[in-house]
Amino acid sequence: MIQRKLKNSEFRFMQALMNLVDHVYPHVRAKSEAFGIKAGQTVVDYGCGPGRYTVEMARLVGPAGKVIAVDLVELALEATKIKLEERGLGNVELKLAQEYDSGIEGSTADIVFAIDMFHHIADTDSFLREVYRISKPDGLLVLSGGHMLRKTVKAKIAMSEIWDIAKERKDQIVYKKREGF
Repeated sequence: MIQRKLKNSEFRFMQALMNLVDHVYPHVRAKSEAFGIKAGQTVVDYGCGPGRYTVEMARLVGPAGKVIAVDLVELALEATKIKLEERGLGNVELKLAQEYDSGIEGSTADIVFAIDMFHHIADTDSFLREVYRISKPDGLLVLSGGHMLRKTVKAKIAMSEIWDIAKERKDQIVYKKREGF
């Protein structure tokens, strides 16, 4: 089963809603800083949407690091590109995913972020295998379920049998690759 791709009209509505939330409750910077991103890392913002977290991640990894922003919606990547250009950030690569193929080389990412997008994934196993493939051997997956109950997220990840919980925080669950997979 293929993950459901947002229509452009749905994306524009979502973007407007995010802009309103960010105006009323500007939390993206503080939340990004709590992720534990370090200068020089390679991080993936999987399901980057309009790039709200991508911009902060690019700032945190610095010029020696790299962010790869991935989305199924071309309009999302265009919106992200505009934000990056406005802020003069050149350490981000944009990738248009094809179903569950991110187009990223294997063993690339120190951390893969899936922020408030997991509820869009139809084939959890295919998605988690792709994230496993693109993560370095000691790579992490940081999930923020958003529109999905935490216990549902945890159950879906556990069923994959390739990721183990490294730590849980209020807003996120951090997973590490299961050894021997």
